Amino acid sequence: MTRKTDQTLYQGRYLTLLERDGWEFIERRHGVAVLIAWTPDRELLLVEQYRIPIGRRTIELPAGLVGDEPGRGTEDLLEAAGRELTEETGWRAGQLTELMNCPTSAGLSSETVTFVLARDLEQVAAGGGDDSEDIVVHRIPGVAVKAWLNDRYRAGMAIDPKIYAALFWSDSTEAPDHRADGKTHGE
Repeated sequence: MTRKTDQTLYQGRYLTLLERDGWEFIERRHGVAVLIAWTPDRELLLVEQYRIPIGRRTIELPAGLVGDEPGRGTEDLLEAAGRELTEETGWRAGQLTELMNCPTSAGLSSETVTFVLARDLEQVAAGGGDDSEDIVVHRIPGVAVKAWLNDRYRAGMAIDPKIYAALFWSDSTEAPDHRADGKTHGE
């Protein structure tokens, strides 16, 4: 298939609306790190925040853009993941391991997220995000996560489906092996 030139329909700070071969889609210029973080007490760290595009609060894994801030254009994925984990949850990881890079909505956006497993956690702050964020941190015991998520859903909150991927990997004996270099941070 011959690819035509992209036509820019709109250029924003983080997103670009493009048309290619009659297909409109969003291009995201920065990668996204999504953290799977279990405390030493086997509690899954989740965050709650209001999301303007859907008009309600969501329950999510801690996550953030890579290289989106001034002076961080060449930021390493695992460094960004560690920064976001501490900023959003107040926990620091002794080891970060890249698990898998996946599209979030391949028919709508070029965005991909990279799941990062955070190990050897230590609480160093309260969390809650930066000055522009209103994040509530939740520490949910592993045995109660599914029921807790169901309760939040029934209460009208949106549940990010990436949480269920985290639970899948938590139940697996091995993380997916999609990196040739086995890159980890903190070893």
